[in-house]
Amino acid sequence: MWSVTLRAVAVLLASWLLGSCVRCWFRTDGAGKPQTQHSGHRSSDDRSCFCHLTGDLDDCFCDVESIDVFNNFKIFPKIKKLTERDYFRYYRVNLKRPCPFWADDSHCAIKDCHVEPCPESKVPVGIKSGNYNKYSQAANSDSEVTECEQAKELGAINSTLSNQSKKAFADWARHDDAQEHFCELDDETSPDSEYVDLLLNPERFTGYKGSSAWRVWNSIYEENCFKPRSVYRPLYPLAPSRGDDDGEAFYNWLEGLCLEKRVFYRLISGLHSSINIHLSAEYLLDEGWGRSVWGPNPSEFRRRFDSLEGTRRLKNLYFLFLIELRALFKVAPYFERSVVHLYTGKSQEDLRTKDLLLRLFKEIRAFPMHFDERSMFAGNTLEAKTLKEEFRLHFKNISKIMDCVGCSKCRLWGKLQTQGLGTALKILFSEREIRSLPENSPSRGFQLSRQEIVALVNAFARVSTSIYQLHNFRSMLSSER
Repeated sequence: MWSVTLRAVAVLLASWLLGSCVRCWFRTDGAGKPQTQHSGHRSSDDRSCFCHLTGDLDDCFCDVESIDVFNNFKIFPKIKKLTERDYFRYYRVNLKRPCPFWADDSHCAIKDCHVEPCPESKVPVGIKSGNYNKYSQAANSDSEVTECEQAKELGAINSTLSNQSKKAFADWARHDDAQEHFCELDDETSPDSEYVDLLLNPERFTGYKGSSAWRVWNSIYEENCFKPRSVYRPLYPLAPSRGDDDGEAFYNWLEGLCLEKRVFYRLISGLHSSINIHLSAEYLLDEGWGRSVWGPNPSEFRRRFDSLEGTRRLKNLYFLFLIELRALFKVAPYFERSVVHLYTGKSQEDLRTKDLLLRLFKEIRAFPMHFDERSMFAGNTLEAKTLKEEFRLHFKNISKIMDCVGCSKCRLWGKLQTQGLGTALKILFSEREIRSLPENSPSRGFQLSRQEIVALVNAFARVSTSIYQLHNFRSMLSSER
């Protein structure tokens, strides 16, 4: 039933896109001559439409239209509900870590850059109790008791554990400390780490821009995407110009790379595109008397993506969606075990949250065009191992660069989304460990901290929201034309 529905809706959507593209590609100029996509000069209407955002994606067997239908009708409504649950809305983060690469001289003074931390009294007690209790259905009670009493109640769990379980927890903790993470994780025990309510600090345009923001992205692309200095990448329209460059030399170089390095670039480009869509979709439209109005700004979106290069970057967003979707597909068995609970200390809340997550996994399993990560790091064992480590270290370095973002709110969402993508990569390359997970006890081979779980789900929700917002911008720009 799902496959039939998907095909039917995809055909309708493709027909609408084809009609739009035909209108865009074959507009006539003043002399009455048709202009096609291969004409030397393209009209502004051709450049401003979504005509090229269609068809197959590079390095995978999937197309834009299928993802649009699947995400907007199946995934987005579910992931939106999931991120509103208590377990996923509170994220512990250290926004005071100094930049490890250059003098941190650019903290944003704009009021919209500010992040309002959540008082610990507002954070569910089960979340504050830490990872140790995430496998336990502790004496959850919705009755009104003091935090001190609840802490004692949770502490009593320790004495009820068997010696075997205690040893398993100790082994798990040692393994978790030794795991090769793709991200630089915040120390949640640091006094500078605070809980943030993500629903009360949404990602939106704050006004943070200029040399500070440019330096962050330039460092990411120029120093961490396997690119030699002699190859110039196409720049975003908002960035300083290097003159006329259609980007063909860059893309010829990119296609000559191995699959793993192409994937790395497309993931970073997709993440950058996703963030730019969020800023365009949640733009400060009006600031009245004590009431700010936020909403989509088609002009801002056009400034960021109004070119063939912009379309390439939007396609990288779809590629990022497939990678994170695949990671959720692979990690589903980890969460489906009866021993795993998304623990907040509220039994009914926890049951509903896990049920929503399992329903999301069910939809993801039904998608027929998943990315196949087995094509990566194949071939010669030693070369593959070396390349994988290089891949991991480059991404870990990018996660450190997030501590150089001057705007606190941008830093919050940058850290969360890079950590979420890093967690997705960790999952994709841990298939053997996930496959051997025991059903009724913690495992030594693969673990996720609550911080990683929250980042993974929220990062995927951000990408899903970006694709959903593309539909809105497509409609708005079509109406303008």
